[in-house]
Amino acid sequence: MTNKLAELLSHRDWLMADGATGTTLFNMGLSSGDAPELWNEEHPDRIATLYRGAVEAGSDIFLTNSFGGTRSRLKLHNAQDRCYQLNKLAAEIGREVADQAGRTVIVAGSMGPTGEIMAPMGNLTHELAVEMFHEQAEGLRDGGADVLWVETISAPEEYAAAAEGCARAGMAWCGTMSFDTAGRTMMGLTSAGMAEMVEKLSHVPLAYGANCGVGASDLLRTVLGFRAAGTVRPVIAKGNAGIPKYHEGHIHYDGTPELMAQYAVMARDAGATIIGGCCGTTPEHLRAMRHALETTPRGAAPSLETIAGTLGGFSSGSDGTDDNGPKRERTSRRRGRD
Repeated sequence: MTNKLAELLSHRDWLMADGATGTTLFNMGLSSGDAPELWNEEHPDRIATLYRGAVEAGSDIFLTNSFGGTRSRLKLHNAQDRCYQLNKLAAEIGREVADQAGRTVIVAGSMGPTGEIMAPMGNLTHELAVEMFHEQAEGLRDGGADVLWVETISAPEEYAAAAEGCARAGMAWCGTMSFDTAGRTMMGLTSAGMAEMVEKLSHVPLAYGANCGVGASDLLRTVLGFRAAGTVRPVIAKGNAGIPKYHEGHIHYDGTPELMAQYAVMARDAGATIIGGCCGTTPEHLRAMRHALETTPRGAAPSLETIAGTLGGFSSGSDGTDDNGPKRERTSRRRGRD
């Protein structure tokens, strides 16, 4: 069966993905520490509103509300035995919204990190990780997802396990990592390392790239790193809407719609084919991004100086590919869909 996303990629030179799930759900009343995935059952109307917001803002792809949908993450909320059903519901709601859009819109089944450290540094074996991703993938597949979307991964071992889980479910997939430690992922991988790793997988993704991280400037530097590695596979860019700031008890991102519109155009010119937002990105940002992508002529790849001058400076002096900066950490953290 031909994949809808592959068809779109064959005749479009850019596609727009969605924005932040967490930001929108928190604005709808989700409490910090609660599992968003439970809302697929408890508040399906709100999840449909989340999806429609992206579609109406012009997104060609939206991600399902299943970022923390692995058995290991759901166990934190005593919902591990509902993994398949909660993921299936996330995709079913998305399928209904996409089918009512009046144009081709891709339902991408979000699969975030397990929250565990992979062996040999941690206790999560390859076999167990594959099993968890496979279970989640089957729920998303059976709910009607067009493609699976692995995101915010830090360890290459976990990325490979997710790829195998997608393969066992018979699904095409895309996959992004978060480069948030001096240009590297938390587990030490560079953009060049990811580009090399992706091509060695037995089940390669339709597209790969970066999401979340520190800010839009850093993410674009990573996209340029993929380009420098000589990749021919479509690249994904999903940067945060600026930098998070704590104000009156809440986290706010300082990126304006105008700034994210500039980011979107620069991401396209830097070599990204699928462009969206991550933490802090609202439908208002997405509308500005879509308008900019449709009305701004394609240009040369932006220089690092142009990126910094437009979007703000980089968080580190290196993107990690020059062997400067930290290589690998043992800690774990949750992030990616805020």
